Amino acid sequence: MSPISEKDIINDSGFSASGKIISKRRLSQATTVSWAAPALTQEHDLVLKTFRLLIADLCQQFKGGHPGGAIGMAAIGVALWKYVMSYAPSHLEFFNRDRFVLSNGHTCLFQYTFLHLTGYRAMTIDQLKSYHSSREDALCPGHPEIELEGIEVTTGPLGQGVANALGLAIATKHLASKFNRPGYEVVNNHTWCMVGDACLQEGVALEAISFAGHLKLNNLTIIYDNNQITCDGSVDLTNSEDVNAKMRACGWDVIDVEDGCFDVDGIVSALTRAKHSSEKPTFINVRTIIGLGSAVAGDALSHGAAFGDKDVADMKRASGFNPEESFAIPEAVRQFFADLRPRGEVIVAKWEKTLECYGVAHPELAIDFQARRRGELNSDWESLMPTIFPETATATRVASGLVFNPIAQNIENFMVGTADLSPSVNMIWKGKQDFQPASLKTQCGINGDYAGRYIHYGIREHAMAAIANGIAAFSPNTIIPVTSSFFMFYLYAAPAVRMGALQNLHVIHVATHDSIGMGEDGPTHQPIELAALYRAMPNLYYIRPGDSEETAGAWAIAIEAKHNPTIISTSRHAVRQLAPKTSRSGVKRGAYVIEEDENADLTIIGVGAELGLAVDVASELREKRNIRVRVVSFPSHRLFEKQSPQYRRDTLRRSTGIPAVVIEPYAALGWERYADAAVCMSMDRFGQSLPGPHAYAYFGFSKDTVALKIQHYLQRRNAGDIFPNEFVEMTR
Repeated sequence: MSPISEKDIINDSGFSASGKIISKRRLSQATTVSWAAPALTQEHDLVLKTFRLLIADLCQQFKGGHPGGAIGMAAIGVALWKYVMSYAPSHLEFFNRDRFVLSNGHTCLFQYTFLHLTGYRAMTIDQLKSYHSSREDALCPGHPEIELEGIEVTTGPLGQGVANALGLAIATKHLASKFNRPGYEVVNNHTWCMVGDACLQEGVALEAISFAGHLKLNNLTIIYDNNQITCDGSVDLTNSEDVNAKMRACGWDVIDVEDGCFDVDGIVSALTRAKHSSEKPTFINVRTIIGLGSAVAGDALSHGAAFGDKDVADMKRASGFNPEESFAIPEAVRQFFADLRPRGEVIVAKWEKTLECYGVAHPELAIDFQARRRGELNSDWESLMPTIFPETATATRVASGLVFNPIAQNIENFMVGTADLSPSVNMIWKGKQDFQPASLKTQCGINGDYAGRYIHYGIREHAMAAIANGIAAFSPNTIIPVTSSFFMFYLYAAPAVRMGALQNLHVIHVATHDSIGMGEDGPTHQPIELAALYRAMPNLYYIRPGDSEETAGAWAIAIEAKHNPTIISTSRHAVRQLAPKTSRSGVKRGAYVIEEDENADLTIIGVGAELGLAVDVASELREKRNIRVRVVSFPSHRLFEKQSPQYRRDTLRRSTGIPAVVIEPYAALGWERYADAAVCMSMDRFGQSLPGPHAYAYFGFSKDTVALKIQHYLQRRNAGDIFPNEFVEMTR
């Protein structure tokens, strides 16, 4: 069996320089790449041994880490980085690069080591040795992070990477459909996703796998490191399904590679076939041995613990390496990867030449494409927002559609999706086109193609948010994804929302039905505790607007927030319009005064759908109970915290001894930072299944009841029954 020759290294079109598929034997229609005891070339043998021993040393150095999976995946990495993947180590922002996602992120040394070997300059050997060290400038965290060179998305919670990869593939398909023209494929990159046994058990991955098959994303390949081991033991402890049959049932092509530890050529053949799939995403099932060559090979013990000094030394002896030498990379191995930087230069130069010719042939498209690459929005997007709203009571979910749909209709940077709630979330604009394979013809008649910008995610909230992260990560602000669902269901999506915040991704989440006012669906759908989670989540704007004008302000903030996600939290039920008291500019400050009284006895804080109630209560206290009241609208904690200390003091005026009471039918947790008391939901119960107005009345959120509670609170406080710094919850 002859080795892969240098002339067979792939170019950026996915073929070898000689124009043939790279393989020692051509693949037939069979779905298994397998033959007994493949003979390793001397070159591959040395590279694989070097890689595995380097992983063992990196974990042994600080007596920790995850060596087993990375060691077992060595041949996969050689096949992918050396022969198949189109990328450029010296051009980190190369727009048309293939994307690689390591969903089983605990095997991060697999990726870090190939980044080092293939020529990513930041990943020096010194940095590689920072894995599990105390260095604060380490580029080798325990799971890959998006800020690092060569890392497309942050992976950690298992399965997230699969959905992220789907988002990256969607971005490619959409941009290709929008911008490619015959003879000018300016976007044709492939997305590769590495997974382990655990990823394929996580619900978010299964949601994404089902959806990817439905969308026929032939530019997406999952490579399965099938070592049949998880933390607790062998996979058959918890799983006995036929994974290949499941993947085929979900609409994927399936290829088996029987000897994934050594058969570099067979893996190259499988990867190359996947890259040229014409109709379906591809699942490559690669059998490997976790911790290959160690004393705990094939055992769960090799998953998450260093092997020990003796075992590592024995591995080196068995491989013909000096057991006294660590982190050894022979010059022949360096040379094996040495051509990848110049090859990347050629790939980029060829693409830039195509782009230059594209600009001549299609000048208007080229200008648009360059603007999208730079993440630019039309400068007049804000002018598309209405400045006048209906004066009648309007649900803020309806106001959200009034504000955003003209923007989505006219600015193509936005891809909008919903988890099967189009009638509820008001995100459909006139003339919207659905993102679907053109070959799909549905019974309901909702069809589209990859140029479409409205995504029907189905009932997959977790995957929806994780896919949106992938879309956003493709290239900053080239596509701005918008998701939508009931607020309660963003509890399902919370892990992905958190990962978007952690990665500084520009994603907008539109959450409707955000209070007990959503009514008859009952406590399962009434999110009384969820706002506390999102208000606490770093690098996320959670904004709860009180009327249409504030909803416009929330959208303006979300669109301008290029380095963090936003949740716009809206009501199902109609709320009173309070403009000109309310203002979109006020929302940008997080909280602002809408009714002032220099001699006030009390500040009432109104939030979201209950802002109108706060105004009514203030009027009741003034007119019937002789209490002087000022009112503050408080749509966002995070935005308020960004204001100066003086602005915060002047807005709340607690520093002058005036107590503040917040009115919100949520758990009060977090409000003790800004208020002295809260009219809120009890911490020991959920909502109630009643029509919206009756639910509010049941829990005491009516003008008269709230006014009476606040009056009693002030009486007790003035009598000394309540200490000035004692936070009080006024519940049903």
